[in-house]
Amino acid sequence: MVNSGRSDRITGKTVNAVKAKKTIKTGKKTGTSTPFSDIVRLAIPNKGRIAEPIMELVEKSGLHLAEAGERRLITRTLDPHVEILFARPIDIPEYVATGAADLGITGHDMVIERESDVEELLDLQSGKGKLVLAVRDDSSITSVRQLAGKKVATEFPVITRTYFEQQKIKVNVVLVGGACEATPHLGIADAIIDLTSSGTTLRTNRLRVIDEVLQTSTFLIANKESLRTKKEKIDEIHLALESVIRARGQCYLMMNVKRSSLEAVKRVLPGLSGPTVMDVASSENLVAVHAVVNEERVYSLINSLRRAGAKDILVMAIQRMIR
Repeated sequence: MVNSGRSDRITGKTVNAVKAKKTIKTGKKTGTSTPFSDIVRLAIPNKGRIAEPIMELVEKSGLHLAEAGERRLITRTLDPHVEILFARPIDIPEYVATGAADLGITGHDMVIERESDVEELLDLQSGKGKLVLAVRDDSSITSVRQLAGKKVATEFPVITRTYFEQQKIKVNVVLVGGACEATPHLGIADAIIDLTSSGTTLRTNRLRVIDEVLQTSTFLIANKESLRTKKEKIDEIHLALESVIRARGQCYLMMNVKRSSLEAVKRVLPGLSGPTVMDVASSENLVAVHAVVNEERVYSLINSLRRAGAKDILVMAIQRMIR
């Protein structure tokens, strides 16, 4: 049965519960960090759906692994003041809260589930998903209230108990370690609370969503004491990761334009804050025009720019964008 009073002990980060408009918040587990050195340790997932894109993000930010190809528990980077700790996503919030790591990258859902007292610094805009409450397609259950006294299977017992406490509904929480979507069909549970991104797995397993519990994505999190004692290096890492995220979906356009066509080209060109125009050492009275544009517009933009008078157009990928 749900342990009453637990929700009173959960404070902090507010999350979305669609139908009931309730909140689930981060907990009170407070970790005191003892600085182990002047090195900043960044914990990232060693496996799971977000592990590969996070590793790619870290590399693009400039934190290249010194021991390329060797996946150790703790790995040095080319920055002598930063090292990488590979860990399970569910363990990362507590590693950061207790100071075993100064920074971590993991899901917001993991932070909530572990009730870890950490600072969420940056939404990395990846690994987006939501925890949902779902039942079998052929179930007569259509609302949360109908689950009173029934069994709910999940890999997220803290979030699940808090959700039902806030709904003032008593249920039996069944903890599973995987394949949660199979439990209603095996008679193990009447409903599940599980993570979904596209909903395909739920549909494949003939499950129907009756409520949304929590929206989540991947976050850069920090130990609160480390934010004070290692602020300069942490700010540097924060900026590096943020610059990669800002560059996503953007392209850098470079072109030559006759001065007589410049106004026509500027009307076509969007850019983040208007194009940059520079003189060109040429007898053709040319200027160079540079602009950052959304890559989704490049295909149609090229022809419009040519018709407006642009030539020698170059399209370049952007790795990092710092404002």
